Amino acid sequence: MSRQFTPCQQVEQTIVRRYHEELWSPFCKAIKRYQLIRPGDRIAVCISGGKDSMLMAKMMQMLHRHSEIPFEVEYLVMDPGYNPENRRKVEENARFLEIPVTVFESDIFEVANAQEKNPCFLCARMRRGCLYKKARELGCNKIALGHHFDDVIGTTVMGMFYGGQLQAMIPKLWAKNFPGMELIRPLYLVHEEHIIAWARANSLEFIQCACKFTEDSAKHEGGSKRLEIKNLIKELKKTNPTIEDNIFASIHTLQLDTMVGWKYKGREISFLDGYEEGRHEPV
Repeated sequence: MSRQFTPCQQVEQTIVRRYHEELWSPFCKAIKRYQLIRPGDRIAVCISGGKDSMLMAKMMQMLHRHSEIPFEVEYLVMDPGYNPENRRKVEENARFLEIPVTVFESDIFEVANAQEKNPCFLCARMRRGCLYKKARELGCNKIALGHHFDDVIGTTVMGMFYGGQLQAMIPKLWAKNFPGMELIRPLYLVHEEHIIAWARANSLEFIQCACKFTEDSAKHEGGSKRLEIKNLIKELKKTNPTIEDNIFASIHTLQLDTMVGWKYKGREISFLDGYEEGRHEPV
């Protein structure tokens, strides 16, 4: 007799079977390659309610179930001011995927949307601070966020085009204001198109950003700069299919001896430092 799977188990099966090469394999590869999980870690898996964080939470749950590395997980949902429909959708998806979430509330949307400039930057910064604080209360030493491969290359290109700098999104980093806390990005090698395909294959619907500012800017300004960059890369990919992989590879193989200047821990360094003495290595 063939085994009967529950709806949640059927979703899990699509991750490890149908989308093994697209989702499960790069997820596990990123954790190993960048040493994202250590024995004894207690990780707060942060769920916004979108497709990325929900998939990350499910895969972290599956990894925790089978991993030889002993670690613990908490699944955090911060409600920054969702409307009732979005709050309900997040909770329904968590129940369907059998993810035991801890929900806590904040007024981040209200505070951020009251700002005339850079509300998205303020929102992201406040969200992270709230998540670190709650995670620490629960005894966690790490938080996991759902940034994926496309976020990584998008951030790199945005930094060049709009920030005048070469700046990457790294797989993990220490928190500045929460000593001992670390942020990890388990979806670092997972492409967004595969996350979308997985969600559609399972008829799963997730919330978007859900804040009023994003909705208004999308209507009146044609979307965000990040969306603009995403569309640009999509267009360039038509004539250069490897462009995404090339951008990603560039942040792993930076040639410092060809750079005119760079910063390290806030200190500006020039190629002229030590140049007259014949020193060409980074100072």
